[in-house]
Amino acid sequence: MKISVKWLGDYVALPPSVDELARKLTAAGLEIEGMERPAEGLKGVVVAQIQESVQHPNADKLSVTKIDAGTGTLLQVVCGAKNFKVGDKVPLATVGAKLPNGMEIKQAALRGVDSSGMLCSAKELGLSEESSGLLILSPDQKVGTPIAEALGLDDVVLEVNVTPNRPDALSHLGVAREVGVVTGAALKVPQPKPAESGAPTSEKVKVRVENPERCPRYAARVVENVTIKPSPQWMQERLKACGVRAINNVVDVTNYVNLEYGQPLHAFDLDKLAGQEIVVRMAAKGEKLTTLDGKARALDSDDLVICDKSTPQALAGVMGGGDSEVTEKTTRLVLESANFAGSGVRRTAKRHVLHTEASHRFERGADLDAVVPALERAAQLIAELSGGTVAPGRVDVYPAEKPPRQVTLRFARVEKVLGVSVAEAEVRRILEALGFKKVAQSAGQATYEVPRARVDVEREEDLLEEVARVYGYDNIPAKLPRGLAELAPEPAHSEAERRLRQALAGAGLSEVVNYSFVAPKSLEVLGLKEQPVALLNPLSVEQSVMRTSLLPGLLENLSRSVRHQVESVSVYETGRAYFRDAEGGQGIRPAAREVHRVAGLVWGLRGGGRSWTQKDARADFYDAKGAVEAVLAALRVEGTTWSPGGPAAYHPKASAEVKGADGTVLGHVGELHPRVVKALGLPEGVVVFELDTAPLYAAARLVPEYHPLPKFPAVLRDLAVVVPVEQANEEVRKVILEVGGPLVEDALVFDVYTGKPIPEGKKNLAYALRYRSPDRTLTDVEVSEAHQRIISEVNQRLGASLRA
Repeated sequence: MKISVKWLGDYVALPPSVDELARKLTAAGLEIEGMERPAEGLKGVVVAQIQESVQHPNADKLSVTKIDAGTGTLLQVVCGAKNFKVGDKVPLATVGAKLPNGMEIKQAALRGVDSSGMLCSAKELGLSEESSGLLILSPDQKVGTPIAEALGLDDVVLEVNVTPNRPDALSHLGVAREVGVVTGAALKVPQPKPAESGAPTSEKVKVRVENPERCPRYAARVVENVTIKPSPQWMQERLKACGVRAINNVVDVTNYVNLEYGQPLHAFDLDKLAGQEIVVRMAAKGEKLTTLDGKARALDSDDLVICDKSTPQALAGVMGGGDSEVTEKTTRLVLESANFAGSGVRRTAKRHVLHTEASHRFERGADLDAVVPALERAAQLIAELSGGTVAPGRVDVYPAEKPPRQVTLRFARVEKVLGVSVAEAEVRRILEALGFKKVAQSAGQATYEVPRARVDVEREEDLLEEVARVYGYDNIPAKLPRGLAELAPEPAHSEAERRLRQALAGAGLSEVVNYSFVAPKSLEVLGLKEQPVALLNPLSVEQSVMRTSLLPGLLENLSRSVRHQVESVSVYETGRAYFRDAEGGQGIRPAAREVHRVAGLVWGLRGGGRSWTQKDARADFYDAKGAVEAVLAALRVEGTTWSPGGPAAYHPKASAEVKGADGTVLGHVGELHPRVVKALGLPEGVVVFELDTAPLYAAARLVPEYHPLPKFPAVLRDLAVVVPVEQANEEVRKVILEVGGPLVEDALVFDVYTGKPIPEGKKNLAYALRYRSPDRTLTDVEVSEAHQRIISEVNQRLGASLRA
């Protein structure tokens, strides 16, 4: 937002220097990002009058002039322009001046004739891109006046960074109020009272609002007998300083008042409105409107439009239409000043790719109470600048007046929250200067009515923030926060997650972080049956639903790496998967059910790449399984079992389900199914795993338990049994530990063999059994008896036979 300091001074007394003004506004929360000083490049350039002009004796295209620059002595200046006459007042760059284009003016002799300065064009002064001769000034200008002052360029333009929550500061009056608060100066608000004559406005135009939710207030005035012409110089200068192009006296007034009040306005040619009626309604899908930028637009049923009796004439809150545009032939106007719902304006502006001064303000929340004052101010200025007459009264459609918010402030809370004592009188002064009206008070507190422009103030803490920023953050002492008597213990899941990350890093996996938004097809190709949660306003189709698995992100990481010719990928991610909740969104219940997971992916050359110390072995199922086992070991999760099988995305012959001691499924690990690999265009041999962390952390034993070293030796025996190929190792091991207890400490499978002489459809499982007693040394007889019982039970229960 550009703010003219010269214009700002109309409403409030300013500090002695612009730098001090900028510092005070920045300290109060309106950051000044930059300052433009147009006059700096025009030092040494003054208003001068041409007293005499003769032909240069040695050059046909040059003239020798005598110039009055207000010094009491005429200066001789050689000039090449031809568009002037004796008596004209023009800009003179005196000797020593440095123009905006970098030219330094020196005493010189041109074709043998001395020249003391240079007469300037608008281009040479940096005021225009092109010029055909000298800049001819108004004859009313006083000779010797600095050109910056004569042209109204003796101003400083502040670039104010207005945050989205402060639409009240998107105007000169809004910023002036802030200046008054921080300096103590009184605010001078215009009190417009347009002279009225003729028939009342209500007889000249009718207004009907069909959607008061999108347009809570619509006011209009009629101005007749206007003459369209350029606006006065002072208004053009102010608009230009704020980055707005001057058009004509009517349009310039609407822009001027918008910059003054922060209330967008629009002027319609009354004679171009069918039925001399204004209807505020929702557009019909497919309706057409040609906006002021000359583009024909197809409207949507969500667009709010301003119509005459039959057709749309403007996009409400965004841009007017060309059919009712004010032109040189316009004599009667309808001035619109309305308030439109910000959310609707935002959707329309985004849909039509139109960002205007009006939409910028309405999107953030315009002031309902500024609708009428801005309308009165515009009507008065248009009447003054165009010679028009203002019809008595106005049409003001305001069907459901919204009461302003009220917020109560407890004065004791000021010191408690801000950490500094602020006198109650100063707190009251600050709030009242900001426009907060006290409506009730009692011991130690007061209730304030919030100005409608302050859409950011809703609760007591917001009032405290206002006190803090005006009182000055620099005045709040820096103190260390008070510590707690004792620190709360770290949550168990934090330690568990730390160990999980360390285990996976130790297994050679690098952590990645992916978006929670994925493409629906990324989930469908994995065979996931859960219907994902769709986003209402997705960034793209590739990020339109919430993920129900962490695998799509990891597979995209692999795809990108392969395209960059990476030979090995080992990554993992921890994050949430999101699932639909039938009762989600009711009350404080989240819209989706969130499940925290960890997933990993291993592909390519084992060990991270090619190496001369080992063969180029490819990572396989057991690399991913090893990473999962590393996690289980780090968390001391005991009693886990592995069984064949997994989700549809896994290869049926290279996948496993891991369960906790209580039978809870912790997750899956396996090679990606060839169907999925082909559909995603991935290389073969991709192995993944995905675990739910909630049951995993619940089964973790983070605090180690002490077990004394065994006092008695162990007895080791091997056991080889032949079982059907589909027989799971865990089932055999479970029987061994059950029957052999309590003497069998552990049973570890160390060999799996198929082939001759093992019968077809069978496999050999070889176990290393460790026997030990905690209170004595076992005899060979005891071990042999236990070993024989195990063989017998394995045979009876599982149909296994002892390998010969």
